[in-house]
Amino acid sequence: MQRRDVLRWLSSGVGAGGVAFAPSRGLAFQPPSAAAPAARGLPPLRITDVKTVLTAPNGIRLVVVKVTTSEPGLYGVGCATFTQRAYAVDTAVEKYLRPFLLGRNPDEIEDIWQSSYVSSYWRNGPVLFNAMSGVDEALWDIKAKRASMPLYQLLGGKVRKGADLYYHASGRDFAEVEDQVRWAVERGFRHVRIQVAVEGVSTYGAGGAAGAAAAGEDGPTNPTRVWEPSAYVRLVPRLFEHIRAKVGEEVELLHDVHERVTLPQAVQLCKELEKYRPFFIEDPLPPEENEHFRILRQQTSAPLAMGELFNTQHEYVPLVAGRLVDFIRCHVSQIGGLSMARKVAALCEFFGVRTAWHGPGDTSPVGHASQLALELASYNFGIHEGAGFPPETRDVFRGCPEVKDGYMLASEAPGHGIEVDEKLAAKFPYPEGPTFDYNWGRTRRRDGTVIRP
Repeated sequence: MQRRDVLRWLSSGVGAGGVAFAPSRGLAFQPPSAAAPAARGLPPLRITDVKTVLTAPNGIRLVVVKVTTSEPGLYGVGCATFTQRAYAVDTAVEKYLRPFLLGRNPDEIEDIWQSSYVSSYWRNGPVLFNAMSGVDEALWDIKAKRASMPLYQLLGGKVRKGADLYYHASGRDFAEVEDQVRWAVERGFRHVRIQVAVEGVSTYGAGGAAGAAAAGEDGPTNPTRVWEPSAYVRLVPRLFEHIRAKVGEEVELLHDVHERVTLPQAVQLCKELEKYRPFFIEDPLPPEENEHFRILRQQTSAPLAMGELFNTQHEYVPLVAGRLVDFIRCHVSQIGGLSMARKVAALCEFFGVRTAWHGPGDTSPVGHASQLALELASYNFGIHEGAGFPPETRDVFRGCPEVKDGYMLASEAPGHGIEVDEKLAAKFPYPEGPTFDYNWGRTRRRDGTVIRP
């Protein structure tokens, strides 16, 4: 461009690409098209209703949140299941979050999360977070449906074909556990969690174990579910030795301590299990003793997994940043839904920690589908807990993720790909009787001291 052309261009006040300016006032951007933004994008949208769907198709109290929008037929679903306090979450959604969110723009997922987080002033806690999670996952479902793509695409696209699953194998003795491991391996599972009963005590995860409960009124002077850890710490290495000898080296073995041991016992157990090459040892210590992981990490090379009881970043960030665990086990709905889980996964990637989100039977198929989308798009995915869905659950939640050859595979339908049959869901009301598993507060030492499960 010649000097005179530059001067003519400057004096005109208009630059290339539609940038207008006044020499004394600087630049001001003018869009190259006069078309209004709304005409070029999606139509405006508003939240018209927020409700819960309470159902127990296989006897487990599930809480699902449904968010309806001003676009006819467009809605989203999310998992808010806190089965131990299901009615409390129902109230939090219906009485508090619903009036707070009506009329909001469902596209503003991050702002809705942040404003909901402080809406009760006293923040954190599983009731608030599960209620928020149900809304959050429903909003992501809506956004992916608007984009006409499965949710994993919206999160960055696949980095793997499916999520490796792990199967739960348990029994009264080594032979029963072995049979279940073989059953799982024959069906394509490459990862199996093994748990065995300890004779005479109430053992976590051993299903139908002897000594599970005694008759009579429970209390500190009359414990009816007794747990003592010493025999357990001696037994578990023998279980690993048995399974390795009988089933071989190819299957990856996992185990859940469920925080029921002391720090010295956790160190002893993890050191003894090293030679059997566990995939991970879960919850060797309770969340109240997070600082003890510094000692445990220095003493053992066994991979450590932790986090299913965590609520907030105050609990998991120090463990991740300190490289004190190898797998993060947060329950996605316990920490605030997909929006927070994305941030946790990204944080973990930078510290070499893999995800192993908590996904037991009291996670609805919607919750599994939501975390599966993130797992397919996350480089540092480790393992997905679960082995599929019972027939009754699949009937209520049409479009459940498929399980094939030990993998969970995402639906290719937009959003989560799941439709909740509300009429059928209503035919599976919550079980009558106690509204939660009281055994968590009844497992005690022989002297009557309550165990922190």
